[in-house]
Amino acid sequence: MGMEYKKIHACPNDCVLYRKDFELLKSCLGSGLSRYKFKHKDDDTIEEIEKHGPPMKVMWYLPIIPRMKRLFANPNDAKNLRWHAYERKCDGMYRHPADSIQWKKFDDEFPEFGKESRNIRLGLAIDGMNSFGNMSTNYSSWPVLLVIYSLPPGLCMKRKCMLSMMISGLKQLGNDIDVYLSPLIEDFKLMWDRGVHVFDEFANETFKLHAMLFYPINDFSAYGNLSGYSVKGHKACPICEEDIVSQQLKHGRKTIYLRHRRFLRSHHPYRRLKKTFNGHQETSGPPTPLTSVKVYEKVNNIDHTFGK
Repeated sequence: MGMEYKKIHACPNDCVLYRKDFELLKSCLGSGLSRYKFKHKDDDTIEEIEKHGPPMKVMWYLPIIPRMKRLFANPNDAKNLRWHAYERKCDGMYRHPADSIQWKKFDDEFPEFGKESRNIRLGLAIDGMNSFGNMSTNYSSWPVLLVIYSLPPGLCMKRKCMLSMMISGLKQLGNDIDVYLSPLIEDFKLMWDRGVHVFDEFANETFKLHAMLFYPINDFSAYGNLSGYSVKGHKACPICEEDIVSQQLKHGRKTIYLRHRRFLRSHHPYRRLKKTFNGHQETSGPPTPLTSVKVYEKVNNIDHTFGK
């Protein structure tokens, strides 16, 4: 049906994927580790399995472009992918991401993308899980799911989620996750910059489909891995940053974060309580959140190469 998947070999140290320029390598250039497992001969010598033996680490990638084409090849799915533009109830209530300010601001900033109702906005959900249900084991799997926000709520969060990648190994990925996400990022860039020609069975025509990553969905630790922001220590909040108030416990050595009453309204009774909290009244307002301009100024001059 054209819904193939790819098994991509990876360095066990998460240095590189054996694809493109590295496809024919038998060992990692960075760590020197072998691409394949070893076996013992009868005379107790070690021989490397190169041709037909199992690799040290494998990642499964399910290309998203053939699956997008398959969605539009079904007339019912092709009709549902227009739901946010023609069938959504617009009464000021927030029932769907299409009702959000971000959705409308993006359409204003990129009118060519917003003009075509069949263009797709995607949510990327990623988290680690234990495959065997035993919390003591050190083996973990990281599924990467895509949520299609153009669909109605009952479909986009349940029946039509797409598994695009499965990463597994003996240890968590950490900041090296960008090594494994490179095939997915390349498809995202292609669908954003150039688009792909897709046949729409509902409209009985071919059009150029574009897609973009609208929301990431993850917990706080996975957020740190995806964004590269440190989510531990005294400046762990990416919103407050320098305005965060932290304290290290004397005996437990844990870092705790204080002064949450700043986010309450100015006349809230909790602001006046002393003994219940830290012995002081709270009179300050909430910290100023980061804007895209401030974030750009912070990272503009950082020289970074994706990879290990």
